[in-house]
Amino acid sequence: MANHKSAKTRINRNNKRSIINGARRSRVRTFVKKVIAAVLAGDKESATAALKVAESEMMRAAQKGVFHKNKASRTISRLSQKVKSL
Repeated sequence: MANHKSAKTRINRNNKRSIINGARRSRVRTFVKKVIAAVLAGDKESATAALKVAESEMMRAAQKGVFHKNKASRTISRLSQKVKSL
């Protein structure tokens, strides 16, 4: 266990950020799954709408440091390819 006040503060802050980041990561995964489900169903209209929301969430997560920027771009690129192929 930490002995310095600053180290204890850091532990608390890290725990709070971990919870927030985990929630954000889970949220992004949910939106990505919605896009994939729409693509598998063959519904281009709902897939396009879901992709728009997923892209926004993914880039916000990348901006906040939850995902790497390149990972977000790669995921969005792959999803948009799947949507375009419908």
